[in-house]
Amino acid sequence: MIMTDEKFMSAYDKLKNTVYSVIFSYVRDHDDASELSQDTFIKLYTYDGSFDSDEHMKAWLIRVAINSCNNHFRSRKHISSSPIPEDLPSEEHHELNELLAEVMKLPEKYRVPLHLFYYEDYSITEIAKVLDLPDATVKTRLKRGRDKLKKTLRKEDWL
Repeated sequence: MIMTDEKFMSAYDKLKNTVYSVIFSYVRDHDDASELSQDTFIKLYTYDGSFDSDEHMKAWLIRVAINSCNNHFRSRKHISSSPIPEDLPSEEHHELNELLAEVMKLPEKYRVPLHLFYYEDYSITEIAKVLDLPDATVKTRLKRGRDKLKKTLRKEDWL
């Protein structure tokens, strides 16, 4: 499927919150997440290839978003020390619950797979492809991320 203005706008409407959420889970800064989201969609608009399906395009966009985040950190030698916001911003301002706040505090290598698995409904195999990791590594990171969450939540008397 070749990108047309109509297909681009449809993809943007469907995937803007997903792309923003993935980027925000990396950078944890409203302004940076907005800027990187825009850059990601500009890359989609100017992409001269084609996609086999909507899922292929979604996976491509998430990969581009992750690469943009990595480039952002490399170029600025930037480590986000921003506090966890009270709400996860997006065009629709979805509410940030306490569990998501705890997920956002995890190190990136656990936070991103957990976000993709639980909030974006990606399978382990899909996450492995997007993050360019073996399936076993994704499984391990999901398990360790869940274990860290359990330990944190027990300390705070959630469980």
